[in-house]
Amino acid sequence: MIKVFNTMSRSKEIFKPLKKDEVSIYCCGVTPYNAPHIGNARPFVIWDAIRRFFKKLGYKVRYIQNFTDVDDKIINAANEKGVTWKEISEKYIDVYFKSMDALNVRRADFYPKVSETMDDIIKMIQGLVDKNFAYVLDNGDVFYSIEQNKNYGKLSDRKLSEMLAGARVEVDKRKHNPMDFALWKSAKPGEPYWESPWGKGRPGWHIECSAMSLKYLGEKFDFHGGGSDLIFPHHENEIAQSQAFLGDENSFAQYWLHNGFITNGNEKVSKSNEEMVKKNKGFFTVEEVLTKYPGEVIRLLLLQTHYRNPLEFNEDRVIETREFFGKLAKAYWQLDDLARKVHAGEFVKDTSEKNFAITVSQAGGLVEVAERLLANFYAAMEDDFNTALAITHMFELSKEIDNYYREFAEGKISPVKIDGDIILRVQEIYMEMAEIIGIFEQPVPVEKEEEKSDDNSELVESLMKIIISIRQDARAAKNWAVADKIRDELKAAGIIVEDTPQGAVWKKA
Repeated sequence: MIKVFNTMSRSKEIFKPLKKDEVSIYCCGVTPYNAPHIGNARPFVIWDAIRRFFKKLGYKVRYIQNFTDVDDKIINAANEKGVTWKEISEKYIDVYFKSMDALNVRRADFYPKVSETMDDIIKMIQGLVDKNFAYVLDNGDVFYSIEQNKNYGKLSDRKLSEMLAGARVEVDKRKHNPMDFALWKSAKPGEPYWESPWGKGRPGWHIECSAMSLKYLGEKFDFHGGGSDLIFPHHENEIAQSQAFLGDENSFAQYWLHNGFITNGNEKVSKSNEEMVKKNKGFFTVEEVLTKYPGEVIRLLLLQTHYRNPLEFNEDRVIETREFFGKLAKAYWQLDDLARKVHAGEFVKDTSEKNFAITVSQAGGLVEVAERLLANFYAAMEDDFNTALAITHMFELSKEIDNYYREFAEGKISPVKIDGDIILRVQEIYMEMAEIIGIFEQPVPVEKEEEKSDDNSELVESLMKIIISIRQDARAAKNWAVADKIRDELKAAGIIVEDTPQGAVWKKA
């Protein structure tokens, strides 16, 4: 049973899909006027994990994410650089995809653009005008009339009278009400425009998402998501105009999910915060962060905090997460090594007991723990997509794998044939968790210590010569057990020993 926190009801609700075994999702995308920063990335990583989870449960998922490729910021950026708005938007859409690919964010089913959905947007605005939910000014501007909607403010839990009293609304005497918002803006010199029943112009911000979500998901769909800064006014206005257009207060999105801000020093990470941008120069956009740290480490950090909570992002947190990721990766390689041994036939010693029970095998104990932690992992995801708790269960399993592997490498475990099948099941469980979290899809680094000073490097080199010499003596004496144990222990520590015609050589894995 999946429970989700619905912003509309401000409570957890049992998820009931509109269509059996199907999930429909709309997530507000970016305005591509420059490179996405780390705060932009959070909702897309979160929804990618949610989407993976539903698919693992057997749901058919339809996921739509838009690009606002017609916007004041894009037009301003284009004018500053002396290029077209389309050149700016296409350039940064490419940057967006490269950044998200590095974070293992799988592509949405469709990415509608404002510029390619204009007919649907105009049709929706006309419908609102026809139903008297919108009005046209003499210059061709079209505004939504807030006063025609008695339930305005239900998502953000605000009353219109209170909003009017404290609103910072640009004074525009042409509006019927200061809170009315633009559906269509008449063309200005130097701006792109499209033909409409009200003259040349372009759409306002809010109408685009309504038109695109209705076009690709229908009058009712399951989830609508985005950052918590979109609750008001963007999502509030989407609901007002969509339900007015459809004539149904129960239409549009059924569950509203909003992620918390990314902060740095308790300040929201935002492009509009010039001091924030200046302070984090070189470590602000996803591109900049990825020049220093792996994408899977950044993804893990974004999921280590529950999506509704604020997330502090700074370099110290990234370094901590890199170390944490290294421990998860260590278990990945340990399972990989055990699986190789299984396939190589090293788990072949059979037991004379006819009724050999899994529970008397240490591998059997490991798989019991793994199955329990997998159930806990899914329970965490079912409780409002708690990736933070789910990851702790995966980490607990990684520690159990490490304990088993160390005892195996030290010869304290004498595996029997059935243990091979058990180890492969543990590997399957671990990778099932990893797939939902979205890690180990890029080359997985072998855990290693931080780079040492030159003095330490010389010490390591000297110690390795001694260890290699002891191993060579064991091989010369045909003491293969000791020689292999040294090799295996070094491999577990991240050092590979290779025997060549010129003698044994070593290297970091």
